Amino acid sequence: MTADIIFETERLICRLFRDSDREPFARLNGNATVMRYFPSTLTVEQSNSMVDELGRRQEKNGYTFWATERKEDGAFIGFVGLNKTGDNMPFSPSVEIGWRLDEPYWGKGYASEAAKGVLKYAFDKLGVDEVISFTAEINEPSQKVMQRIGMTHEGEYFDHPALDNGHPLKRHILYRTTQK
Repeated sequence: MTADIIFETERLICRLFRDSDREPFARLNGNATVMRYFPSTLTVEQSNSMVDELGRRQEKNGYTFWATERKEDGAFIGFVGLNKTGDNMPFSPSVEIGWRLDEPYWGKGYASEAAKGVLKYAFDKLGVDEVISFTAEINEPSQKVMQRIGMTHEGEYFDHPALDNGHPLKRHILYRTTQK
């Protein structure tokens, strides 16, 4: 394994971002279909700033959202990883799992496969007790991934503090899991 690889699954490699990921990541973040459950798409500059910030988070926390590539051809498919939630969230402090894959890679089980690897890493390598995940209440595809990786929803909802009242994505649903 090269130094930037965090872990591998059967079909995927999760690793630190490389400069070569910036262009496909910006394209992914600029795709309105991919970003439909986020407040807006990102500009190239915003996407590049996000890559820089993810690198800082890796250095500070020992984890971040990692670039994810397909083993068979090295294609950059998006990110999967961990994030320390902001202090403004009602369940902070906590560690969240999240993912964002480019549209051509949907429906192939990649998000679930990589997310299972992330959970194993969180519990086995980092010693995290609990991992949470959240999404807009209307984001059923991400909720299905949460369920497939063994996360449970116990009736917890919250209004995302970064979104204005009345915003269609304001209401969020919270899932949790612990090491099994």
